[in-house]
Amino acid sequence: MPLCLRGFNMSRYSRQEIFPEIGKAGQDRIRSGSVAIVGCGALGSLQAEVLTRAGIGRLKIIDRDFVEPVNLQRQALFTETDAAQSIPKAIAAASHLGDINKEVDIDPIVADLNSDNAALLDGVSLILDGTDNFQTRYLINDISWKTGIPWIYGACVGASGIGCAFVPPEFPCLRCVFDTEPPAGSAPTCDTAGILWPAVGAVVSYQVSAAFKLLTGHPLVPQLLQLDIWENHFHVVSLSKAKRADCLTCGTAEYPSLAQRSDFEVALCGRDAVQIRPRNRAQLDLEEVHGRWQKIGKSYRNPFLVKLILDENEIVLFSDGRAMVKGTADFVRARDLYAKYVGI
Repeated sequence: MPLCLRGFNMSRYSRQEIFPEIGKAGQDRIRSGSVAIVGCGALGSLQAEVLTRAGIGRLKIIDRDFVEPVNLQRQALFTETDAAQSIPKAIAAASHLGDINKEVDIDPIVADLNSDNAALLDGVSLILDGTDNFQTRYLINDISWKTGIPWIYGACVGASGIGCAFVPPEFPCLRCVFDTEPPAGSAPTCDTAGILWPAVGAVVSYQVSAAFKLLTGHPLVPQLLQLDIWENHFHVVSLSKAKRADCLTCGTAEYPSLAQRSDFEVALCGRDAVQIRPRNRAQLDLEEVHGRWQKIGKSYRNPFLVKLILDENEIVLFSDGRAMVKGTADFVRARDLYAKYVGI
């Protein structure tokens, strides 16, 4: 007899509730869970959609970027309209997710997570990594061990991917596994090596499955998944002996990424662009800036940002003064353009 028995109460989440490892009690725990997704690109947007469809109680989406046409090949949640209007990814995601499941409380935050605003992760049950850089991952790792909130690492490039759950205090942490941050430019990026959507899907499948286990109270073991969907390679590495007593995060609790002041200029991973964050935050009048920039060159504005297109560069300015300067990876050049067209 089929599982879909006559008379069975087919709730929205019945297919998850039928799965014995979740059941009705597990679904109730998912419904009461609160998850933060840091980075809403390829990984983060898919994480957000799967969790929303699964009925997570609250979803906090933190992302610093906006939707561009080049994102659409792998960031399935977004549309051509989002890209044409340069909608911030967190805002666009929240809009589409609201159409998928209105029961989920979605909190979109257009921001760059750093040591100054680490409190953005307060009060959640779990943190999912959707970032594209190790600087932010080490910060998430420090926040995780300081607050006791577990987090799930994920990364992919080309056809390969990696995933790992970090659960304080018993598990080894990211710094135990990768002692130091890889040097800039030492690893391929999506922009230099490309990326296939199935690699994204494989990594997110691991991350969200681990999230379901943590949210429903099932145990995890310390291990790292490595995969290549083109070559059909899947390899699991045990991390049961990786924990280090001298680790600056989970050993001595020095939390170096939280202690260090955030960079004001950051090269964006794999992109010919620099992010600039002013030392003194201010709430800018984007309409006033747009009016000034229209006299200089082609300028575009939406409720969240204003864009200035120059001959060789493009400046995207957010209301908190943060800007992305495209067309250069040189911090001095980017800072000079910021000073010239925004002011310091």
